[in-house]
Amino acid sequence: MDDHNKKNPFDDFFGKQSSGNNGEGDRNEREKADDTQKPSYYYSYGPFKSSHTEQEGTPAPEGRTERERRNDHTLVSQGSVEMTPPKAVPVYSPGQPSPAATKNWQVRERKRTSFKALFASFMAGVLVLGGLTVASDRMNWFTSDQALAPQELSASAGNTSVKAAGNNGAEPVSNALDIVRPNNIAKIFEQSSPAVVKIETYVQSRGNGGGTSGGGLFEDPFFRQFFGGDFSAPTPGQGQGGSGGQLVPNGLGSGFLYKKNGYILTNQHVVGEADQIKVTLQGYDKPFEAKLLGNDYNLDLAVLKIEGNNFPTIPLGDSNQINVGEWVVAIGNPNGFDHTVTVGVLSAKERPISIPDAQGTRNYEHLLQTDASINPGNSGGPLINLNGEVVGINTAVSTQSQGIGFAIPTTTIKDVLDTLEANKEIPKTPAPFIGATLSDITEQMASQLGLADTNGAIVYNITYNAPAFKADLRQYDVIVALDGKKYNNKEDLIAAIQKKKVGDKVTLNVIRNGNTIDVQVTIGNRNDFNVGQ
Repeated sequence: MDDHNKKNPFDDFFGKQSSGNNGEGDRNEREKADDTQKPSYYYSYGPFKSSHTEQEGTPAPEGRTERERRNDHTLVSQGSVEMTPPKAVPVYSPGQPSPAATKNWQVRERKRTSFKALFASFMAGVLVLGGLTVASDRMNWFTSDQALAPQELSASAGNTSVKAAGNNGAEPVSNALDIVRPNNIAKIFEQSSPAVVKIETYVQSRGNGGGTSGGGLFEDPFFRQFFGGDFSAPTPGQGQGGSGGQLVPNGLGSGFLYKKNGYILTNQHVVGEADQIKVTLQGYDKPFEAKLLGNDYNLDLAVLKIEGNNFPTIPLGDSNQINVGEWVVAIGNPNGFDHTVTVGVLSAKERPISIPDAQGTRNYEHLLQTDASINPGNSGGPLINLNGEVVGINTAVSTQSQGIGFAIPTTTIKDVLDTLEANKEIPKTPAPFIGATLSDITEQMASQLGLADTNGAIVYNITYNAPAFKADLRQYDVIVALDGKKYNNKEDLIAAIQKKKVGDKVTLNVIRNGNTIDVQVTIGNRNDFNVGQ
């Protein structure tokens, strides 16, 4: 429900201040212009889609102004690299004395050192160094008793070895301790990369313009009632012996094989709208046409199937066993660059985020956070631990930060994998909610509303026809307690609501217009409304 481009109703209610001078007005106009360049949401996801921008080396269009050409030249000049000239060396003509020659120099004859003195110094140095070496070795001056040899260090770190399944007996992945960084990243990539696939999706072009728009007049519900539900709009070429609309590229993402007989895991948002899916594997001349089995919008998971056997695979690990701070490896096709490997650490666990799209809002839970570089095209690719096991599927990235990517953990995947393979619908877990967007109370709000303190939560918005709407809960109501128990902020109040069961009846203790009232609400299921808490 949080919409960053939406006007906050609290601004009008609490009297947001504005200045009338011209300087402030100009700055506001500049800020509005800047806002058009900012992303709409904090998080994004999606397959990589090629842009059709002008490439380097393409002639500029005719009719450009002289000012535009000068601007182009300026940009090139500012981006050029200039070598720093070497320091000049003075040159003197023949016969001209150099500055050094003009000074008075005196040469003093060095005294000769006797051979006996040199030999005595040499022997003294040998005796001193030899004595110090023997003493340091016996007294252990430069090492401690706890120091371990490299072999002992590796053994004490719990050196483990695993084999990536389906790789025909490849060498095991070494997990020996390295003080600077993991020393087996190359081996993990070598064994896991053959199982990482590139997924290309295609959609059917419709309409006379050759684009992907709908059938125009024939798609209008008013006209479709005259043709019946089975009627399909004609596409270009039909009636003239043509084959209908053509398949056009839609996006590119990643995935990985987890079974030898061609089962592939990826994100639902990579393949959800595709009319055709093609999968490219390393070592194969032609791409495979994949069949979409099960998929789930809310979990953002999908299973594909390609025909064949003995494909390379990556084993699924346990994301519960990886700790924050441990190294992870991401492999995928970011921006179309096949089989790119990036490395980072697990930054956090149990991250919840929400991302709206054209179909609704995906409410992710229990996500893994990593600083391994994630970009469009990485979606659906594996996040791998140092044992060569998948611990997550790379899914989303923060658009306003660097090094904040998210992956769906394997604990979530394993719970629904059999259901996805069988192409069955995944039952949704009930999500108790009342249908009110809440906000914490500021000092200014408390003053305007005549409240004694900032305890409780103020109602920001009401979802139409939700339980709160039916119970006549209103905007700017202040909820201070649930069933008589007080809550000081919105987080505690929401947590208390989510602990209830769908269908439970609760009493909200509300302050409205300075009066305390009770509002009876029946807890509803958020899945029925496709909105946040």
